[in-house]
Amino acid sequence: MKRRTLLQSSLAFGAGFAPRLSIGADLFHPDTATAAAQAHTELWRRFVDEYGILVDFCDFEGKVNLPTPEECQAGKPNALGWFQPIENGAMFNGLYLDAAVNRWRSTKTEEDAAKVRRLVEGLLLLNSISEVKGFVGRGVSTDGRSHYPMGSDDQTGPWYIGLWRFYDSGLATEAEKDRIRKHLVETTEAIVSLGWNMPAEPPFGKRGTFEGFHFEKAVRKLFVMKLMARVTGDASWEERYRAELKVAGGEPALTKRQYAAGGMKYFYAPTHAWTSCVAVGALRCLWEMEEDAALKADYAAGLRASALLAAEALALAEKFDRANPATFSQDWRAAMMPLWQPQTTEQEAVDLAIAQVKAFGKISPRRNSEANFIREPSAAAWIVSLCPDKEVVKPHLPAIERLIRRYDYTNLYYATFFWVESVWWRVRNSVV
Repeated sequence: MKRRTLLQSSLAFGAGFAPRLSIGADLFHPDTATAAAQAHTELWRRFVDEYGILVDFCDFEGKVNLPTPEECQAGKPNALGWFQPIENGAMFNGLYLDAAVNRWRSTKTEEDAAKVRRLVEGLLLLNSISEVKGFVGRGVSTDGRSHYPMGSDDQTGPWYIGLWRFYDSGLATEAEKDRIRKHLVETTEAIVSLGWNMPAEPPFGKRGTFEGFHFEKAVRKLFVMKLMARVTGDASWEERYRAELKVAGGEPALTKRQYAAGGMKYFYAPTHAWTSCVAVGALRCLWEMEEDAALKADYAAGLRASALLAAEALALAEKFDRANPATFSQDWRAAMMPLWQPQTTEQEAVDLAIAQVKAFGKISPRRNSEANFIREPSAAAWIVSLCPDKEVVKPHLPAIERLIRRYDYTNLYYATFFWVESVWWRVRNSVV
């Protein structure tokens, strides 16, 4: 299936918007703007599908090997929808809206406003494809509706972030805000009714949670509560948010406020900025929304700690081999389907998917190199750029520039370089 070329933009992306240099005239290399422009062009040429949803991977022409409606219904290659091209639509769209909105704020063009709205429509579609209330899908098949039965907190968290970015951008009309508010209210009610777990379709029922005593869980729940107070005007949400800040637990026992102030922590891999950035993005939103000076300072502390930890992963970009020797294959069926079996529980689906991705990596080692040396450092760079303390960000600007210029975006198969554009607009507009 050929991806439509939607709202293509030229490499003039940076030409009319010279950085406002206040730290030094040589802060940004001219090629940094050109590289960021190329990333933007490739995302919209190849990775944004006809429904306004980012796909995970495609070839250099924008062709993608989509799962069929029947495969989605049967949980093939697995019921989680992991490691095929519509795995992360809600996550990527929601997070990429940070770049899209900041771009529009700089250009104020109708073309860029239309791109923001396309991404928002993609998010709203993913919240409208299931009979299960509150369900946020990962992506859609060839019919624009069929999908896998489980999402996650890593999909739903960015869904909230992306809608809030648009809602608060100054671009959304009152009618658009009202429509988004209805989606937010219905989805949040469903999540709360499940004890802050994400709704999933039968037989799974739920998957992923905002509940727990960890930086990522604490911040996402606090963000949703604060967001709901803002968009609904319901004072009870603000009261619940304030009470939640004081809830303590974990080892050692800390309050949710303390978890937020402590910043990002890695726990399931040596680094995983690409998933932890969801909570850091939510924390940045909390910092922007909060009016209490002491609490805002705690959120700033969490953003500083997160930026300092994430900065350690920036050097991973230097390990990416630009000669592109690793083989890429779109044939996820050939690698994963021989292992397929029916799944009726989340754990069965997880076990199957883990075995399948090992098999996929053997026929497509390029997946691993782009994940390790593009996805991870790009997400880490975004975390650094989210820090409101310029003195923390400034020492890392040279490494961030090198990262942006490191890649030839026409020669990448995965969309996980999208954070580069978010980083560009933040360091360009916020740091200088």
